[in-house]
Formats: sequence, structure tokens, C-alpha cells
Amino acid sequence: MSGAIRRLSSIILLALFAGCWPALAQRTQVKPGWNMFSPQQDIEVGKRAATDAQAQLPSCNLPRVDAYLTQLGKKLVAHLDTGGVTYPWEVHCVNDRSVNAFALPGGYVFVNRGAIEFADNEAQLAAVLAHEISHVALRHGTNQASKASAAQIGVGLFGTLFGNSTGGALLTQLGSFTAGGILLRYSRTAETQADIMGTQVLYDSGYDPRALEQFFEKLEQQNKGKNPPEFLSDHPNPDHRVERVDEEIQKLGGIPPKARRDSAEFEAVKREVMTLPVIKKTSKTTAAATPTGNGPAASPADPSRTFTTYRTADFSLQYPDNWKQFGGDRSGISIGPEGGVVNDGSGHGALAYGVSIGTAPISNSDAAKGSNTNDSSVPANITQRIIGDLQAANPNLQITRQPQPVKLNNQPALSTYLANDSPGGGREIDWLITVQRPDAILYFICTAPQNDFDNYRKTFSAILDSVRFTR
Repeated sequence: MSGAIRRLSSIILLALFAGCWPALAQRTQVKPGWNMFSPQQDIEVGKRAATDAQAQLPSCNLPRVDAYLTQLGKKLVAHLDTGGVTYPWEVHCVNDRSVNAFALPGGYVFVNRGAIEFADNEAQLAAVLAHEISHVALRHGTNQASKASAAQIGVGLFGTLFGNSTGGALLTQLGSFTAGGILLRYSRTAETQADIMGTQVLYDSGYDPRALEQFFEKLEQQNKGKNPPEFLSDHPNPDHRVERVDEEIQKLGGIPPKARRDSAEFEAVKREVMTLPVIKKTSKTTAAATPTGNGPAASPADPSRTFTTYRTADFSLQYPDNWKQFGGDRSGISIGPEGGVVNDGSGHGALAYGVSIGTAPISNSDAAKGSNTNDSSVPANITQRIIGDLQAANPNLQITRQPQPVKLNNQPALSTYLANDSPGGGREIDWLITVQRPDAILYFICTAPQNDFDNYRKTFSAILDSVRFTR
């Protein structure tokens, strides 16, 4: 009899243990993807970009709020699987009423006051932070940069001109907040992964894991029939998002009976940020980004008539000595005036005034096509590919003048005029010059708001006329 009782007790214990097991055994396993960078390089890139971001974005300047966000972030990080990597986590409050948040590689998190004001309770704010720190743990930013660097087309084009890419694979270029676009523009797959891991972090931290889906549902409902809010613009909405979060909650074992939803600290912080003055887009932090007419409200200082030299192993050029270089390596650089890079309104820096320079490699198939027809087909084909990729990343970009043959340092080149939305508001003109070099297509993109372009045309022409090839 005693043996039967012992066997029955064992069965009961196994059953009880099995009832607790789903939270550990059935949760979805999410791991970082391919990455050409090391975790230490994530930290290096993120630190540089975060310093640059802090110089561009308006701070809330509320020590109590920053301390609360840091404390909340650390509580969540304690339950985050970073693969054994220790990141120097920082959480900063941005005085921007748009509902948005982003995390740079290495653990540098920025939360708009608008996200705090929009959240109904602490669990929803924790959900936003859990989602963002999951992007860090899964290394989505440098994963995106790695994939862009491995692509056929020179990635310098997107970061320096449109804020949608890195400007190259090197750390120096990625460390500019101008390059933040590729570090923050996630795929829908990455968003789903961050949702799953974020749900797990919420659950393990004792919060109601439904807060993540509740935040996104509220965001969508309040923006029906409007342009997508900034958070959903930066974080593309995966299909069946709510259903996937619900599925993960069930895998975790359902809603914990004493799940935390709110706190007095959150309500006090929310009241405090709501008393902050509204920072308008015309402030110096956004380089006068509120549109007036067809461009930013204020232009940078006029280009100097005195020029200085930019030189690489392949070419050199002259540019106004009151302009500066915004990052750069062999695959891409931007040169423009102080204030030429502006906040595009979604937390990204983008070039509004200046010249972007980069390369698009010539593949073996491109070279073969050229040898079968004539050499002019190579730059023409790659120019069309560049334009096509730009249009894919910028739906409102249009060709206003088809490629026309010109000369650049006595070399055959193509000149194309494009129009796009300016990051400072209104429309801009982008003058694209492409020229074939021994192993790549070298391109120059001269950018200015539509109303200012004629004033900059003479400077752009002088820069292009000064180009000298060294081989």
C-alpha cells in the first residue's frame, strides 16, 4: 500500500510540475541573426550615435523622469536574454509629443514624452521599453547594417541622403545619428521577434503581458484614416500582431494572477512630463524643420566662396570651407553646411542641404552585360538600379528629368534630376551624377529644398567641376 501511495504521490508531483513547465518549455526561442559586427562594436556604434542623437534631440531635462525610466529599464533588463553580453543600458526622455521610442545598438534607449503621455499605465510603458530592449538583445540594428553592407548597391547612398541606411559598413559611419536610419528601420520579421521577446520579458518581470498588444491596439485605433504614427512608421506593423502576442502569452501559461499593471511612480512621472512646454519643430534641435512653403523655415549660412579639399585614394574635390563632413568611409560620405542635416521628424537625421558621395559596385554580371553591348550600358543600368532602390525606400521620390549624358573631369557621366520629400518639410531637388570608375559607379547627389536649390546650384556645379580622378 505504501508503495502505491509513493507512486501516486510521484504522479501528482509530476502533474504539478508539468503545470508549471509551459512558461519555460513552450516559449518561443528567438535568437539574433547573422551579424558582421561584434557585440562590443554594437556598444561602440550605439555610444557614438547616442551622443550624436542627444545633441540633436530636445531633452526633457527632468532628473526624476530619467531616474524612473532607468529604474524601469533595469527591472526589465534583468529578465532579458542578451546571450551573456553586458550592455551599458541608458534610457533618455525626449521632449517630443509624438508617440515614439527607439533603441540604438548597445543599449541606448530614447523614449519620447509622447509615449509616456499616451500609455494608460506602467505596464504599457514597460511594454514599449521591453520591445525596444529586445531589438538591442537581438542585435537588429547591426544585423540590418550587415545585410545592407553585403548588398550589391553601395549603402552610403541611403544613409547620407535619406536617413534610411548606414553610409557604409565601417563603425565611424554607423556612429553618426545621420546613419541612424538603418539601425532603426526594422523589418516586419524583426518586429515580430521583438514582440515575442518583449512579451516574455514583461511576463518574467511580473507585468501583465497583454499591455504590449493593448498599446499597439490603442495606437492603431486612434490613428484610423490618418498617416501611420511615428512608432508604426519606424516599427512596421507585422501581420496578425495581436494574435501572435496572444499566442505567446498562452505559451507562457496565460495571464499571471497578480500581474502588475500600474504604479504611483508612473502616474507621478506622467503628470510631470505633461507639464513640460511643447518643443516646436522650429527649434534649433531640429534645424528649423517646420515647413514654410516648399522647404525648411530657415536656411543654413550661405556657402563660403573659399574652398577646401576632400581627398580619397581615387579622387579629390573642392567644397566650401564653412561646410563639414558628416561621417564617411570609402563607400559613402555627406558634405554640407552646419544645420544641413536635420531631424526628419521621426528621430532620424537626414541631409537637407549638401552633397552625398558614394559608390555602387559593378558586379560580374554588370560587367558581362557591358562587354556584350557597349560600355555606356553599365553606368546606365546601375543608375537605374540606384534610382529604383531609392524609390523603393522613398515612395514619394520621382524622376523629374531622365538621365542625360554629361562630362565629369572629361569622363562620360549621367545627370539625373529627382524630386523627393525634404526631411525639413516640403519638397527637395536631388541632382544625381553617376560616372563609371574601374570597379564601381561613383555617384554624387546634390540636395537642397526646392525653393533654395537655384541658390545652391552654382556651388554644386563648382564642386562637381573640381572633381579630379587620381586613377
